[in-house]
Amino acid sequence: MAPPKPPPSPDPKAQQHALSVRFKAQQALTVGFLTLLLLLHALAIYLFCSGFLLSRLVLPDRSECGIPPIQPANGYVAGDAEQGCWFPKRFDKAVIVVVDALRYDFTVPFDDGEGGKTRGQYHDQLGVLWETSVAEPTRGFLRPFIADPPTTTLQRLKGLTTGSLPTLVEGGSNFAGTAIDEDNLIEQLNRAGKRIVHLGDDTWHALFPGSFDANLTRAYDSFNVWDLHTVDKGVTEHVFPLLEPGMRGQWDVIIGHYLGVDHAGHRYGPDHPAMGEKLREMDGVVVRMIEALDDETLLVVLGDHGMDVKGDHGGESEDEVQAALWMYSKKGIFGRGDGIGLEPPRSAKERPVAQIDLVPTLALLLGLPIPFNNLGQPIEEAFIGAKGVDYGSSAEVGRLTAAQIHRYQGQYSEARNLDDDAASTTRPLWEAAIQQSQQVEATKKPSQGALKSTYDAFAIYQAENVRVCRHLWARFDLVSMGMGITVLVGSVALLAAYARAITGDRAAITPVLLGGGLAGLALGAAAGAAIGYLPSASIVQSTSFGAGLGGVIGISVGFWPARQELRIPYPRTFWGGLSFLTCLLLCIGFASNSFTIWEDEQLLFFLTTFGFLMLGSSLGQPDPDDRMLGTWNSVSFLAATRLASFSRLCREEQMPNCRSTYYASASSSTSAAWQLAIPIAIAIFLPSIIKYFFHHTKNYQGSAVIWIGIALRIGLFLVAGFWILDAADDGNWYPDLSKSLLKTTRVIIAQAVLALAFAAGYATYVFASPFLAVINEPAPTEALSSTSKPVDVDGGPSILTTINAKPTARPKLIILGYANTQGSRYLLLPLTWLLALLLLQKPMGQGTLALCFISILNLLEIIDANNLRLSALGPVVLALMGSYYYFKTGHQATLSSIQWESAFIPLSTVSYPWTPVLVILNTFGAQIICAIAVPAIPLWKVKPTLPGLLGRVAGAVATHGLVYGAFAVATVIEAAWLRRHLMLYRIFMPRMLMSVAVLVVVEVVGVVGGMVGVRWSMGSVGEVFGWEE
Repeated sequence: MAPPKPPPSPDPKAQQHALSVRFKAQQALTVGFLTLLLLLHALAIYLFCSGFLLSRLVLPDRSECGIPPIQPANGYVAGDAEQGCWFPKRFDKAVIVVVDALRYDFTVPFDDGEGGKTRGQYHDQLGVLWETSVAEPTRGFLRPFIADPPTTTLQRLKGLTTGSLPTLVEGGSNFAGTAIDEDNLIEQLNRAGKRIVHLGDDTWHALFPGSFDANLTRAYDSFNVWDLHTVDKGVTEHVFPLLEPGMRGQWDVIIGHYLGVDHAGHRYGPDHPAMGEKLREMDGVVVRMIEALDDETLLVVLGDHGMDVKGDHGGESEDEVQAALWMYSKKGIFGRGDGIGLEPPRSAKERPVAQIDLVPTLALLLGLPIPFNNLGQPIEEAFIGAKGVDYGSSAEVGRLTAAQIHRYQGQYSEARNLDDDAASTTRPLWEAAIQQSQQVEATKKPSQGALKSTYDAFAIYQAENVRVCRHLWARFDLVSMGMGITVLVGSVALLAAYARAITGDRAAITPVLLGGGLAGLALGAAAGAAIGYLPSASIVQSTSFGAGLGGVIGISVGFWPARQELRIPYPRTFWGGLSFLTCLLLCIGFASNSFTIWEDEQLLFFLTTFGFLMLGSSLGQPDPDDRMLGTWNSVSFLAATRLASFSRLCREEQMPNCRSTYYASASSSTSAAWQLAIPIAIAIFLPSIIKYFFHHTKNYQGSAVIWIGIALRIGLFLVAGFWILDAADDGNWYPDLSKSLLKTTRVIIAQAVLALAFAAGYATYVFASPFLAVINEPAPTEALSSTSKPVDVDGGPSILTTINAKPTARPKLIILGYANTQGSRYLLLPLTWLLALLLLQKPMGQGTLALCFISILNLLEIIDANNLRLSALGPVVLALMGSYYYFKTGHQATLSSIQWESAFIPLSTVSYPWTPVLVILNTFGAQIICAIAVPAIPLWKVKPTLPGLLGRVAGAVATHGLVYGAFAVATVIEAAWLRRHLMLYRIFMPRMLMSVAVLVVVEVVGVVGGMVGVRWSMGSVGEVFGWEE
C-alpha cells in the first residue's frame, strides 16, 4: 500500500511535517522498486552470460616425467629429469624476456621501397633480433608469434604457459587474475626442482602464487600505464647481476617482463618518440644479454601480443595478435627447414607460429614433460638442427607432442561425455600418423623424406585438433541463455509498463509493485534453490532463474489491483510514435554488422532528425515567447550535435572510410597541441552559458551564483591546467623539470577537482536553499510581464510571480525564479557530476561532453516550449544523446578503445575500488551525465507543489532506462541468434557486452544519482513552499 495521506491537522506545521514524511516514504519506496528492477536485470544478464561466455573444462591431470604419452623412440628411457624427461634436453637454463606488446613489425627493418607506407617512430629501433637471425642463423631465429584473442596480458600468459586456447568467458575476466589450476610450464619447472626468478609485471604472481624464488624475485605494479620506466628499470637493474658467472648457480630460469613498450603504446601510441626510445632501450638490453649469455643458457625474447594503430590491445585485429618471437643460443643448434631462407619473414603473415607452440618447444628443450592440456606443436627451427636436415628429432618431438594431445583429448572426451563424432576427423589422422611413424621405426635407416613425412603427419593431426577444440569450446549453454533472455524480456516489459502504461500516480502504485516483486523474488529463489539440489542441476543457476522469474511474476501480480489505471503502452502521439520507431530501428540495426559498425552515424542521423522536427514544432507554437525559445534552442541543439560529430575515433572495420580526429593522429594516443584550447575555452565560456539559462528563468540566485560563477569556473580552469601539464609531460616541454614532479602536481590538481565536484558540490546540493530572490516592489498598475506564459501548462505561475496578483496601494513581495524552482534546484546535481566527468575526459572528449550538456539545456527548453513534459521524447532523446556522445568521447564498442590511462588521472598507482570506478566514469561519461539529467525534464518550469511530481520523475527515469533495456534485449537476442556468425566475437559480442554494461550503469546512476537526488532538491523546495497534498 502507498503511504497514507495524513489527515487534516489544525496545526499547519504538523500537517507539513506529516506530508514531508509521506514524500520521503514515497521516494524511498520508488527507489526500492527501481532497484528491484535493476536486480532483475542483473540476474538476467548473469544467466545469459553464464551460458554465452562459456569456459572450457579444466582437467586436473598433470604430465609426469616418468610417464610419457607414448614410448620414446630409439630406446630412449623416460623419467630422468637431468637428461630430459621424454626427450634429451638441449639446455640447462633459460632467460625468458617478455616485452609486453612487442608487435612483429617493430622487429623488422623498414623497407623504403614499399609503396604506401611511411617510416614510423617504431621502425628500425629494435634491430638486434633481425640482425642476429640473419648473421648467425644457427644461433637465433625470428618468427611472427600469433596470439589468440583476447589480446590482454593475463590471458596471453595463460596461453604461453599452458598451451591451451582461451574461451569466450576469458574476455570478460581480463583483469581478475586468479591462480592457474591446470598443468603449466611454471608448475613443471617447480616439480623438476628448478629455481625460477621473476622480475617485472606482477600479473605472474596472481597466476602462479608461491612459484618464484622469494629472495631474488622482484614484482612491480603492472597497471600504471602512465609510468614507462619504473618496471623496466627494475627488471634491468636486477637481471644483469644474475647473469654474472658468480650468480648463475642461484637460478635455473629467469622470467623478465618489461612493460615500457606497452605503456608507451597506451599513453602515446606506437608512432611517438617515446616508443622509439623504449624500443632502443630494449635493443640495448638484448645486446647486453647476448654478451652475458653462456653456452648452456637459452635466451627467448617474445611479445605477448601486439597493439593497434593507437597503441591499444584486447581485440583480434591483425596488429593486436601479431607479436614477435626470437630464440637465441650460443650453442648454434638452430636451423631452417628445407626451402626456408635464412632471412626472417618480412611480414607477420609469412610462416607465423601460434603462441601455444612455445609450450611444447620450451618443455622439450629444457627436458620437461609437456603440460597435460597443451595443444601446441614444437617450433621447427628449434629441433631441425644447424644444417636443417635433422628430421629425426623433429619427427620425434612432433610424435611426443601429438601423443600428449591425443591423451588429453581422450581424457577430455571422457570427462565431458562427448560422443564419437567429436573425434571423427582427428582419429583417422592420428591412426595415419602412427602408422607412418611405425613404418619409419621399422626401417633401419629411414630417409629424410620419410622422417619429414612423419613430422608433417603429426603436425596435420595437431592442427586438426586445434580446429576441433575451437569448435567444441565455442558451444553455448542454450538453456542458461534462454533463462537469461526470459528474465530480461520480462523485466524490461515490466519497466515499460511502469514507465508508459500507468495513467495515475506512479508513486501511489509503487509500494504494491515493490511488495509483490520482493515476495516473488524470495519465493522464486527458494524454489530455485530446492530444484538446484536435484541431480545434474546447478544450484546457482536455478536459484538465479527462480529469483528472476519469481520477481517478474510478483511484480506482474502487483499490477493487477491497479489494472483500472493501466493502458496498453503503445504510442498515442506523433512524438511518442517517433521515439518508439527510432528505438525499434536501432534495435533491428544491431542485427547487422554494418549498422553496428556505423552506429555513431545512425545516432547522428536520428538526433538531427529530432532536432529539425523540434525546430518545426517550435516554429508552429502560437505563443511568441515559446516560439522564440523553442526555435533558438532547436537551432542550438542541431549546431551542437553537428559540431560534436567532428570528434571521431575510428574502429578498424570503418577504415578507410573514416578518419580519426580524437587524437593527434590515427596512430597516436595523445591529444594534438591545438586541442589544449578546448578545456581553456570550456573554462571561459561554459559557466557563462549555464549562467544564461539560469538568468533566463531568474534562478541565478543564492548558491547558484557561488557554484556556477565561482566554484565551477575555478574547477574548469584547474581541469585545463591539468591537461596542459599532461601535454607538457608528453611533449617534454620542460626537460629540466622532473617527470615525478609533474605527475605529483597533476595528481594533486585532479584530486582537488574531484573534491570540489563531489565533496563541495554534493554538500552544496544537499544543503542549498531554492535559487530564489524575494524583492519588495510597489504594486504595478497592470499585469506583470513574463518570459513565459502567465500560466504554464501545468498550472504553474510565470517566471516573475507576485504574492498578490491584484493591484493594491501597498508594496508587493515578488519572488524571482518561482516558476523554475524545482528544475533549477535539481540541475545543480548534474553540474557537480559534469565537472568530475570533464576532468576524466581527454581534451577533445571534454569539448564533446560540454556540447552534450549544452544540448541537455537546449532540450529542457524545447520540451517546455512545446509542452512535452509527459511525452517519452525527452528521456528517449537523452538516451540517444548518451549513446551518441559515448562515441564522440573517443570510445567504440571494442575492448581496445577503453582508455585505461584515465584510472591514473587522480591516482599514482592502482587503488581498488577507485581504479575501475574511474575507468567506468571515463568510458560511460556521456551516458552518466544524460542519465543524471533525466529528472530535470519533468521538473523544468513546473509549479513547485505540483501533485504527482515524484511519479512523473520516476516515469521519466524508467522511460530513459527502458531505451537501454530495449538495446540490451535486442543485442542479447541477436548475439544468441548469430552465435555462429563470423563476426560474433569482433562485432556482435562486444556490442552486446556494451549494451548490458550500459544498462546496469545507467540504472545505477538513475536510481542512486537521480531518484535519490530528487529527495534533496524537492525536499528543499518543499521546506519553502510546502508539500503536495
